[in-house]
Amino acid sequence: MSSINRQKIVESVPQKGFFGHPKGLFTLFFTEFWERFSYYGMRAILVFYMYYSVSKGGLGIDESLALSIMSIYGSLVYMSGVIGGWLADRIFGTSRSVFYGGILIMLGHIVLAIPGSISMFFISMVLIVLGTGLLKPNVSTVVGDMYSEQDNRRDAGFTIFVMGINMGAFLAPLVVGTVGMNYNFHLGFGIAAVGMFFGILLFVFTKKKNLGLAGTIVANPLTPAERKKTFTYIGLGVVVIAILCAILIPKGYLTFKGFINLVTVLGVLIPTAYFVIMYRSPKTTDVERSRILAYIPLFIASVMFWSIQEQGSTILANYADKRTQLDFAGIHISPAWFQSLNPLFIIIFAPLFAWMWVKLGKRQPSIPQKFSFSLLFAGVSFLVILIPVYLGGADSLVNPLWLVLSYLICVFGELCLSPVGLSATTKLAPAAFQAQTMSLWFLSNAAAQALNAQVVKFYTPETEMTYFGVIGGVSIVLGIILFMLAPKIQGFMKGIR
Repeated sequence: MSSINRQKIVESVPQKGFFGHPKGLFTLFFTEFWERFSYYGMRAILVFYMYYSVSKGGLGIDESLALSIMSIYGSLVYMSGVIGGWLADRIFGTSRSVFYGGILIMLGHIVLAIPGSISMFFISMVLIVLGTGLLKPNVSTVVGDMYSEQDNRRDAGFTIFVMGINMGAFLAPLVVGTVGMNYNFHLGFGIAAVGMFFGILLFVFTKKKNLGLAGTIVANPLTPAERKKTFTYIGLGVVVIAILCAILIPKGYLTFKGFINLVTVLGVLIPTAYFVIMYRSPKTTDVERSRILAYIPLFIASVMFWSIQEQGSTILANYADKRTQLDFAGIHISPAWFQSLNPLFIIIFAPLFAWMWVKLGKRQPSIPQKFSFSLLFAGVSFLVILIPVYLGGADSLVNPLWLVLSYLICVFGELCLSPVGLSATTKLAPAAFQAQTMSLWFLSNAAAQALNAQVVKFYTPETEMTYFGVIGGVSIVLGIILFMLAPKIQGFMKGIR
């Protein structure tokens, strides 16, 4: 997108009206609120739905395999952002991509709400993966479109936006988790579908007034010749994949484990390919190439952080279900409720962090330094789990407050990385790859969860000390290295701070 188009977009958006921020932030805040309500509501009960027995309303999948599938599902959700970013940059624009994505997500939850087989489960996963790929990176890109690169409100605006995400994520496990775990999994998934429906309605009825031109301009549109060739390749690709699945699945060549390994490899190869393509593109300027180089260590740090944070829906969910005292202070705690802790703490502390960054102004830590702090916090959050394991042993139930403390520490890391990373991505992105660079940011999460699909296999109650200790220790070491390299990385950013 040219600087002229960016300026036109900024001028078209009402710049005051939502806590001192552009009015469009209201639309995007609540669109993401409902999208995250639907996603995190579904995610709060999905792993239990997979490994609970059929007699308990689940699918009866092996517990270890269910944890790996959960990680791979999370990886595919973020990996699909590559497709969503490309479609936004070349065909739809970000606004229409958000709308189409919301429709697919809602349909996916509706399929989950219908009692059925494992086949129905995977159909719903495909719909949700594709829908989230269209919506998630592009709604964040529209947030960036509303601010100029020099606007000091930018980081604070993204922090407020992340608060909207986490308000939805906080309520979802309490509502969907309670209904799904206590009454019926499918009813819980149905509530998630209703949440996405509300998000679609709000976006459609407020975008014209609040967003102006934001999200309507296609950054790098296909030429007629490119369009014809692209659609031909897409059609052929779909046919080839369908044929391969029809042949390989019945013969037993394409199994759960094989697919998990394939996605793990793709989780590393796809972002690597993206960095190479953007760096070598003739549409990328020398300044933008330097910023791409600065983005690489930030990406690696993000992978490490999300590898720990995203285990809240796998290892820590299982830990809450199997290893935690669920009858506490006269209350029976649903294991799904623990997934509300992360967004709850973000809601509480995000305003503090947003105020702190604005208050510090030019004295605030640089982007690489903030990322290094996030790795330190994430590592400590896993080391905290070692204390009750060491004191009580692998056979005892753990006081739930230890799990609460672990989530709290990890949230401090997330507030140093997630909103800052979103903002940094919009500032460091090459002009011709705006939406696709945002997709690359979400690929760090995809890579993390793809790696987690392999890592979670090593977790058992007997290996807890080693598991949490090694992963936490690696995160802390990487955080220290990143802090030492921060001045060098800052130099490659060419004026972006």
